[in-house]
Amino acid sequence: MRALTYAGPRQLEWRDAEDPRLAGDGEAIVRHLAVATCDLDALIVGGASPFPAPFTLGHEGVAEVLEVGDGVTTVRPGDRVLVPFQINCGTCGACRAGRTGNCETVPFAATYGFGFGPDNTRWGGFLADAVRVPYADAMLVPVPDGLAPELAAGASDNITDAHRAVAPGLAARPGAPVLVVGGASSGSIGLYAVAQARALGSEDVLYVDPDPARRAIAEGYGARVLGEVPDQLDQRFPVTVDAAGTREGLALAVGSLDRDGLCTSCAIYFDPATVPPLPLLQMYVMVGTFTTGRIHARHGAPAVLDLLASGAVDVAPVTSRVVAFDDAADALLEDYTKLVFTR
Repeated sequence: MRALTYAGPRQLEWRDAEDPRLAGDGEAIVRHLAVATCDLDALIVGGASPFPAPFTLGHEGVAEVLEVGDGVTTVRPGDRVLVPFQINCGTCGACRAGRTGNCETVPFAATYGFGFGPDNTRWGGFLADAVRVPYADAMLVPVPDGLAPELAAGASDNITDAHRAVAPGLAARPGAPVLVVGGASSGSIGLYAVAQARALGSEDVLYVDPDPARRAIAEGYGARVLGEVPDQLDQRFPVTVDAAGTREGLALAVGSLDRDGLCTSCAIYFDPATVPPLPLLQMYVMVGTFTTGRIHARHGAPAVLDLLASGAVDVAPVTSRVVAFDDAADALLEDYTKLVFTR
């Protein structure tokens, strides 16, 4: 089979790979119908991530089930499924508690699952003709009827990441104002956070991002926008999101917290020098909460798929282009916010 391989900074090649075969009764073989870029993919392709070449790209996507092991009971060949990017067994204590990103059955590095390098996964990536999925009953999420694969694909990671950044805060404080500081890497997570904050009832969303194209998308979702990242704002927010990945953006998201506020950082800070000191005294006095870390993708994905299927959230405006699988290598070297590859 073919697999789109990251061979080094800005070097992408379609290479021959071994066809996946079932190695256990609980596994499945799937063929992806739509694969979306993650915001991290732009860093990977540019050589700015810690994952060494070579490896197959792709970890967000909707697939058709081709084959299942004898022990698989929840899906069958022909089903359309979302494949979360992390490996989770579904039966350990962490998985049963919903902490599927930290499954205790597999080695920690292997929980990354797909598309993150040979040292972290043996499962390959989604930009291939077929993929083997372990723990199929636990991992594969049926896609609701009528939901297009190209709209659902990002729920494997980025759309679900944005959901966890706004949904808990708005559940605790319905209608609360939300601040989203966007721009990290290609920048889709911040826009997904805006879309879902509005859909979940926030009456006032402020989106801060130097990029005019992304600001226009945020405005389309009903957000107020700001093009420069100020030192501080006149307004405080019960819910803030750092999707910027910059020293200034993180400082604004944390520093803008209201009393009992929640700031969630979806960005990855590879360089400690880009992390500002947290205003711990201010947060202590105001009882502020800061959270960061990987999402629990399998746990969060069903709620996101329901939002997408209901029409409450339309993620299509965030997609820069829908591209054929065969053109993925060229498209990944161009500028984009979100690409979706289909076949």
